[in-house]
Amino acid sequence: MAAEQTEENGGRIPSDSESDDEDLLTPAGRGGGDPDEEEGVMKIRMMMKSSSPESSAHTKRPRPKTKDKDYAWSPSKRGRHAPAATRGRKEGDDRWHVREEKDQRPDPITFKPAKDPGPTFDTTVPWSPLQLFQLFFSASVVRTIIDNTNANAAKRLKSGLKFAWKTLTVDDFYIFLAILLFSGLVSVHEMSDYWKKEWPYNFRFPTDAMTRDRFEGIMWSLHLSNPEEDEINNAKKTTEEYDRLFEIKPLYTEIIDACKSHFQPYQNISIDERMVASNAKMSVKQQYMKSKPAKWGYKLFVLADSATAYTWNFFVHEGKTKSRPDEALSYTSVMKLTTPLLDSGYTLFVDNFYTSPALFEELRTKRTGACGTIRSALKDFPRTQHNDLPQKAERGDLRWIRKNDTLFVKWMDTRVVTMCSTVHEAFSGRRSIERTAKEAGVWQRETVPIPDAVADFNQSMGGVNLSNALIGYYNVHHKTMKWYKTFFFHFLDIAVVNSFLLHKELCKGSHNPSPLTQKLFREKLLAEMVNFGKASGPSPPLPGSCMPEYYRDNGSDGRKSCRSCQNVGMPRVKTPIYCRKCQIPLCLTSKRNCFRDWHERMNLA
Repeated sequence: MAAEQTEENGGRIPSDSESDDEDLLTPAGRGGGDPDEEEGVMKIRMMMKSSSPESSAHTKRPRPKTKDKDYAWSPSKRGRHAPAATRGRKEGDDRWHVREEKDQRPDPITFKPAKDPGPTFDTTVPWSPLQLFQLFFSASVVRTIIDNTNANAAKRLKSGLKFAWKTLTVDDFYIFLAILLFSGLVSVHEMSDYWKKEWPYNFRFPTDAMTRDRFEGIMWSLHLSNPEEDEINNAKKTTEEYDRLFEIKPLYTEIIDACKSHFQPYQNISIDERMVASNAKMSVKQQYMKSKPAKWGYKLFVLADSATAYTWNFFVHEGKTKSRPDEALSYTSVMKLTTPLLDSGYTLFVDNFYTSPALFEELRTKRTGACGTIRSALKDFPRTQHNDLPQKAERGDLRWIRKNDTLFVKWMDTRVVTMCSTVHEAFSGRRSIERTAKEAGVWQRETVPIPDAVADFNQSMGGVNLSNALIGYYNVHHKTMKWYKTFFFHFLDIAVVNSFLLHKELCKGSHNPSPLTQKLFREKLLAEMVNFGKASGPSPPLPGSCMPEYYRDNGSDGRKSCRSCQNVGMPRVKTPIYCRKCQIPLCLTSKRNCFRDWHERMNLA
């Protein structure tokens, strides 16, 4: 029986160490056989090889289905392996620390601002809402807008447009502003409804103060810049000298200077974006931000005081700039807004759009702390997975890593929160937060420990958002196809809200009266504007008289361009002196007395 089996298998019995498939499926290779049978065996052999992934050296191994870039894939083994950033390191060189491990807080930065935090003007005298508002819409700004509006109306009439017009005066302009404030307090579907005499639109104001035709004539002709200079600027559209924001510059620059000069922020400040809704077309590209109430419009980068929500500095985003390639928008916006406050000990709070370890380290060298949420995908964020948060971490669990003065924290709330800070320690144990949790089918409140960086971020980051909310409650925004009018409405809102916040600061203290609400403040401001517009004679004076004062004596930082010299074509003449009432810089030297000349011209006007 054994002999017969040997002959049938080509003269030998296959050993256990040889491949069963190779021996049993190749009779032709073992001494010949039927050609048809050989062809069939070869087909079966090829089918078995193609169905076996181990039989071919060229079979492509599938990659793991993961978006986690922290892991490196090796074709020699299956599954995930150690992060690429940690391969080759000794265990313990770089790892996440737990809450119980003590962290060393960086040396605190001494807070020494240029001025005492709060209002920078005389707070010992009473200030009315109108006087506070005139800090931002000064007499010179109002006069510039009136002159340019009259020039634009004359240009429109010359082009053939027919509408009733008479020269705009300061009185008319304040009535115009009062009507805009009234539209923020009393809302109607169309602007013309304010002048209807039928119920329910039979408003006494603004009908008694200004006719509808007069208001619409001012609105149509409203212009912030000189129309002749606009044409010169528009001729430069294809060159680098073209200024996209030229038509708002007279008010734009004055509002920013006024915001910075009349208030000194407290220690904590924040930066965030603000959207100004508009459908008007201009050379500045409109932006879209789904997280903002106004999703389409023009974007502003704003620095606000965290304690009061006062808008201290801002700029309009013009789109792509020709800055250095290594300087991202998040970097340039922070440095542009914070430059006047650097080296003073401030602490900046930002969200993950701005946060980067490199930026925070640079701010630290300029004696400025920083704290913010951070994206874990950044290249400078720690890549190690050693002792990281488990996949199902409990609420309140945290991990931290410190690199010099820069702290990275992962904290588990509803989801993982990642933070970066140069002013906090990882965990002090003194801060907690209330959360609800379901236990045995019943919702209960529990106390969850929270890192100091997260607690301070929640408390101080909302400065810009609160400012946006205060503006949004009673904003005077109107639909318009002129982009510069959109910014005029927004600058008016900034001036009113900042005036209201200064009013609240003046009311601090046990002996001061309680502050007005924003609604009552706007109502009182509106009434004072109407009374001023109807009254004859000069405007109500600001506290004090026109007297020269010095900016802080600190080299070029304490000097500004003389307004009188600017008007006669000398824009680069700077002076350390300003009028404490008019709040404008003016030369006062033995060779040039712009202070006297300016006030003489204003009295003649």
